[in-house]
Amino acid sequence: MEKKTDIEVYKFGGASIQSSERIRQVAGLIKAHRDAPTVLIVSAMGKTTNMLEAVVNAHFDQPEVLQMALDKVIDYHLTIANELMPEDAHVINRLNDLFVELEWGLDDDRPEQYDYVYDQVVAVGELLSTTLLAAYLNKSGVPVTWLDARDLIHTDRNFRQARIDWEKTEEAVKKLVVPVLEAHRVILTQGFIGSTADNENTTLGREGSDFSAAVFAYCLQAKMVTVWKDVPGVMTGDPDRFTEVHKLDALSFREAIEMTYYGAKVLHPKTIKPLQNRQIPLVVRSFLDPDEPGTRIEDQVDVVYPPIVIVEEDQVLIQLSTPDYAFMEEEHLVTVFQIVAKHGFKVNVIRNTAITLTLVMQNRPRHLTGLVNELGNHFAVRTTKDVWLITIRHTHPATEEQLKKDKLILLEERFRNTVQFVTQVLPEYEAN
Repeated sequence: MEKKTDIEVYKFGGASIQSSERIRQVAGLIKAHRDAPTVLIVSAMGKTTNMLEAVVNAHFDQPEVLQMALDKVIDYHLTIANELMPEDAHVINRLNDLFVELEWGLDDDRPEQYDYVYDQVVAVGELLSTTLLAAYLNKSGVPVTWLDARDLIHTDRNFRQARIDWEKTEEAVKKLVVPVLEAHRVILTQGFIGSTADNENTTLGREGSDFSAAVFAYCLQAKMVTVWKDVPGVMTGDPDRFTEVHKLDALSFREAIEMTYYGAKVLHPKTIKPLQNRQIPLVVRSFLDPDEPGTRIEDQVDVVYPPIVIVEEDQVLIQLSTPDYAFMEEEHLVTVFQIVAKHGFKVNVIRNTAITLTLVMQNRPRHLTGLVNELGNHFAVRTTKDVWLITIRHTHPATEEQLKKDKLILLEERFRNTVQFVTQVLPEYEAN
């Protein structure tokens, strides 16, 4: 086993820094937990990513509301900056520079169009949040060194779902990060973003800051990763959707990977693998109650899991049929998955019968028409939008009965202790 360092990686999501009050709270938390060399990975503030997505959508679809969408982002950040550091010209000037970079991203149309522009614009959210937070921490007696993650996280050009170049990334992290940590400084950098060899912004997928934290931990052979959230830890269901959900005290890497694969939003799906590779534990804790232990995720745990409910909304069900009642054979499946991959969709459920293939996928409205049209060149295609995919890990008959009650089930799949079903109505559920 490779020798670990004493470095710790902390990740703070948007909810933890959505207001001046929350930022002050996070500053106090960092001050109280900085015994070890620490790397802080920070997301965009609050709902900034959603606001920047609205900017991109306005740029392409509603240019008449573009300035209003931009002003919303600008006003939000300037308001919080002035609440935290009144009349600090240096901070305001730096934020203004980033607002200019944001507008440049909109001017830089390329043949890739939407996904390319998305990454040039949306990546600025993390630059804004970390610039503001770094200034406040330094002012508050918590000296930090701000680094640009685009100099550290090297990726390919698969915009919005960029893939890490691990060799270049590890080399850059060790060259630029380690000397700062050895000088007893806390490092603050961005989650979610990276760059190509041509210095183009890339993003790692929604909620990708968790993955960024894992990448840094892997490259630094860190002692631990802590993800600070607004929930007590990993829950048996989404507390925003279901009542009476419970915290899991411990999870194995395997279980965490399964949960995120099926759509659990507590962590980015790619987070676990690099940590498992180097046996780096991950803890999910609440920044609202930082003295509580949260959920610890590591290789081996001794636990009996209760039913865990995972909901994926905004799914699309696509049913493909072969012409002339021909069997759905292997060459048909190859064609389907080549087309699906080309259009950037992830298949969540597959059902194969003699002459039909049914797929359930996260809807990508800007790409769905192209996918359906290309599939239509080979198959008869029927789509059902706005469906929900419900997954129960470690299922129990009572849980299934409660979730299915009085609901139209469009599709059901079962494998060992996991059941998935597709419905057009979100069920009500209370954990037992």
